[in-house]
Amino acid sequence: MMQMNVKTGIKKFGKKGNDAVSKGLQQLHDRKAMMPMQKEGLTMEDRQKALRYLMFIKEKRDWAVKARGCVDGRPQWQYTDKEDASSPTVSLEAMMMSCCIDAKDGQYMAVTGTLGGFLQSDMNECVHMIMEGMIAEHVAKLELAIYRKYIWHDKKGKPMLYMKLEKALYGMLQAALLFWQLLSSILVSWGFMINPYNQCMANKQINCKQCTIIWHVDDLKISHVSENVVEDII
Repeated sequence: MMQMNVKTGIKKFGKKGNDAVSKGLQQLHDRKAMMPMQKEGLTMEDRQKALRYLMFIKEKRDWAVKARGCVDGRPQWQYTDKEDASSPTVSLEAMMMSCCIDAKDGQYMAVTGTLGGFLQSDMNECVHMIMEGMIAEHVAKLELAIYRKYIWHDKKGKPMLYMKLEKALYGMLQAALLFWQLLSSILVSWGFMINPYNQCMANKQINCKQCTIIWHVDDLKISHVSENVVEDII
């Protein structure tokens, strides 16, 4: 279904649209993904580099109204080297070979996403975000005592809100890399070994049988002869 901006979506869907926006922003608050900042406490460079937060509303095939948000990370290309933001991804060849092995050995296999994957990744540098208009107003309503005092208005009277990002958000150039670093470290702590030829593939012997995990960004394929092993990992 076609997606639309917050203003258009709320006008079309009314309370459903409002609730969807609030639910999406509530996740950022609950995950402690952002910290409000006073405009006066930021340098001119901080304000110029602040990434816009974008949010879109769409009606799904089951008629549910959903809101999805991200930051516009395009300005980061002006001052970020590609190697500092590139994340490894599983190769097509490794994925196909893994599927062939699963089929030949009769492996139990599951594909799963990671709930709020990027929002579990801590930031390792200072990045600011700006929320505008109806989005800023919705954030202020989440916790009036926390956010309201940080709201300011531009020359046209539009409410604005600066945030310092504490967690990675979709749209940032570093988001996928930060999540890869987090997921890799967690798997290693669980006893998995990262494949030296493909850094998005990990293996571990469990109950004398190999368990293999491959992933692309925050979607994982997990395989082992035992269904219980796969379900326990998930």
